[in-house]
Amino acid sequence: MPTPFQQSVWNAIKKIPKGKLTTYSEIANYLGKPKATRAVGTACGKNPNVPSTPCHRVITKNGLIGNYSGPGGTQGKIKILQKEGITIENGRIKNVEELIYKLK
Repeated sequence: MPTPFQQSVWNAIKKIPKGKLTTYSEIANYLGKPKATRAVGTACGKNPNVPSTPCHRVITKNGLIGNYSGPGGTQGKIKILQKEGITIENGRIKNVEELIYKLK
C-alpha cells in the first residue's frame, strides 16, 4: 500500500510534460519537504505505474540520469528519454538547464 507521500510524488511526476525533466530535489521542494530528496527517489523506485507515471523524467540536480527501476533499468531510462528528444552525453543530460520543468 503506497504512502500518502509516495502518492503525492507520483502525482507531481504526472505533471512533467514529455520532452521536459525535473529533479528529485525540485519535487521535494514542490511538496514542501526540501530535505526529502532521497524519499522522492525511493517513491520513484516504487512507482507501480511505469511508464504512465513518467519517473524516467526525474533526474539528479547535477544533470545525471539517476536510477530507474522500470524496464531496462538505467539503460531503459536513457532509451525512453532519447525517444522523447532528450540528448544524453556521457551519462549527463545535454542542455539540462533548458529542459528543467518547474512544478506549479
